[in-house]
Amino acid sequence: MSTTSFKTIHANDKTVTREWHLVDAEDKTLGRLSSKIASLLIGKHKPYITKHTDCGDYVVVINADKVRLTGNKLDQKESRHYTGYPGGLRKETARKVLARRPEKLLEEAVRGMLPKTKLGDKMYTKLFVYAGEKHDHIAQKPKPIKL
Repeated sequence: MSTTSFKTIHANDKTVTREWHLVDAEDKTLGRLSSKIASLLIGKHKPYITKHTDCGDYVVVINADKVRLTGNKLDQKESRHYTGYPGGLRKETARKVLARRPEKLLEEAVRGMLPKTKLGDKMYTKLFVYAGEKHDHIAQKPKPIKL
């Protein structure tokens, strides 16, 4: 038997390589799309994922206004916001959120799937969601990815 020893590799900010991904949300289901985007932001697709380091990539999402919700979720799913004042709970259906600010629906879904820590906040800053086809990250040359 050989006595080959393997060292566990822990990633850190200097060793992590980040890529830019472009995701088209047109006709994609909100929940399935969100979980795959969260996985890219966390870095679960990389072989050297380390829990205490931000190993994830940058994700640019276009056509967020054309995302699909199954069943009656357009009218039953609620987005909630609390103002901080007594009786200040504000509720809004998914249909109204899509009409007013379509990026918010996808951003909230992805944010809910990330860790609820400072590291999760850092991962969330690498998400860029746009309602239409145009985005501001052409210089970064994001690679289109099929999800």
